[in-house]
Order: sequence, then C-alpha cells, then structure tokens
Amino acid sequence: MEYWLPVFYMAAMGLALLVYVILDGYDLGIGMLLPLAEESEKDVMVASIGPFWDANETWIVLGVGILLIAFPIAHGIVLTHLYLPVTIMLMGLILRGVAFDLRVKAGDHRRTLWNRAFFIGSTVAACAQGWMLGSYITGLEDSTLSLVFSVLTAATLPALYLVLGCGWLLIKTEGRLLDRAIGWARAAVWPMGLGLLVVSIATPIVSQTIADKWFSLPNFLWLAPIPVITSLLYLGLLLMLRRDELLQGSRNWLPFAAVILICLMAGLGLAYSLFPDIVMNRMTIWEASASVKSLQFTLVGVVITLPAILVYTLFVYRVFRGKATTLSYD
Repeated sequence: MEYWLPVFYMAAMGLALLVYVILDGYDLGIGMLLPLAEESEKDVMVASIGPFWDANETWIVLGVGILLIAFPIAHGIVLTHLYLPVTIMLMGLILRGVAFDLRVKAGDHRRTLWNRAFFIGSTVAACAQGWMLGSYITGLEDSTLSLVFSVLTAATLPALYLVLGCGWLLIKTEGRLLDRAIGWARAAVWPMGLGLLVVSIATPIVSQTIADKWFSLPNFLWLAPIPVITSLLYLGLLLMLRRDELLQGSRNWLPFAAVILICLMAGLGLAYSLFPDIVMNRMTIWEASASVKSLQFTLVGVVITLPAILVYTLFVYRVFRGKATTLSYD
C-alpha cells in the first residue's frame, strides 16, 4: 500500500492533466484561430466550444488538486518556481472567460475588442502552459539551456493546440468555415510536427537523467514504440489532411482522433521519462508524498471524483454532439 498509493495518485494526476491538454487544448486553439475567420464565422467557432470550454478547465483543477493533497512538498516547489507563468496563465484564462460573455453582451460596437481579448487570452494561456511544461521537464532549473528549451515548448504547445482546434472545427462546422478549417489544419500541422520533433531531440540534451534513461538497455527497447507510433500517426494525419472527401464526410473526426493519440504518446513518453521522480533530479513520488493515512483518507474522494467528472464530460459531449450553430444569448 505504501508503495502503490503514490503511484496511483501520480497516474491520476497525469491522466487529469493529459485530458486537460486535449480538451482545453482544442478550445484554446480555436481562440487562437479566431482572428483568421470572418465575423459571422467567429460566432459559430465560439458556439462550437460554448457548452464545453468551462467544464474542460475542470481537469486542470483536478490535476493540481491531486498534486496538492498527495504531494504537498512537490506542490510547494513546483508552484513556487512557476509562480510567474502560472499567474500569467490564470490571467489569460480569466481574460478569455470574460471575453467569451462580453463579446456578445457588450454590444456589436464592442465585439471586435472582445474578440481580440479572447484571442489574446487564449494565446497567453497556451504559451504559458508550454513554458511551464518545458521548465518542469528540465527539473525547474534556471540555466540558459533550460530557458531556451522552455521557449521552444512555449512555441510548440500552441502549435499543437492549433491543430487540435482545427480538428474540432472539422467535426463541428460545415460550409465555408469547414473549408477554412481544412486550410488552417494543413498549414498548422507542419509547425506542430517540426516543434514536436525538435522538442524530442532537445529533451535528452537538456536533461542528462532523461538521456541516460532513453539510451540505455532495456529502457531503449521499452521506449522505442512511442516515437515509432507517433511518427506513423503524424504521417497518417498528413495523408488524411490531403483527402477532401474524408475531411468533408462522415469520417472527419479521424484527424482529431489522430492528434489525440499523438498527445497520448507524448504523455506516455513524458511519464516514462520522469518516473519515479515528481520533480526531476530532486525527489521521487515516495519522498514527496503525504503520509499513508492521509493518502488513504483522500483516496475515497479521488475514486469518486475522477469517474464522476469523466462520466459528466462524456455525457455533455454526447448531449451537444452534432454541428454547431450561431451562438445565442437569448
């Protein structure tokens, strides 16, 4: 029990953050795409995320909550080091939340202002999340190399979000906006792929611990399927984006699914690279965990909360399936 409880909490936290990246990632991506659309199309784009975007952010609250209750020492170290980017991210999320409502409620003469605010909030939040990811991978170091790596991840994660956003629009829109989404996806998939490739190459360079794990036997054999599967998924995504009949037909969900699987592979690779550390080169999950009695006490809440949020999320997506229509506040 003493061994497996921290592993369970680490897995639950990782799952929550991965689901957050996928779900809130696509609506952040749509926010970043907003300036490229016509005014009438912007309403449909916002409507496509309207029933979901607020609930999507529940997953990051759950992930950070698990970090706090299960690994309080690590929670203090991570959030203290990342205080500035976390604050910037929260400001971006607050801005886009305000803009979501006021872009319509403030009147047509203010809509352009709040559309820009929604774009800025989405972009700021996405870049801040990328920066935090890069800093976390490098063990929260402040060296020049780690800062450069954080800049790289701060550019790559928004590119991934853009492709997720395009994939969501392929599912939820039709007509001219669907054609635009196809064009955006074809343009965004290249910087996403380049960013993921460069980050993958740079990761063992900035972390000797990860390099030792990646390039030693038998670890190399265990890890090898991840880049192979990711490469095949990316190649498949490129091929799918070239087929208009697929993108405009009943299988238009396939590109979105491919990006989700790429995120899953990246998450598995990151988990394999970090485990058993919760803060790279500083402490393991067992060193950072709360007492066994505390973990046992909160286990009931996590076991109930995690499936409940998952069921609720699936229910909402089922209820609001289908093509999006213009957002209305009547």
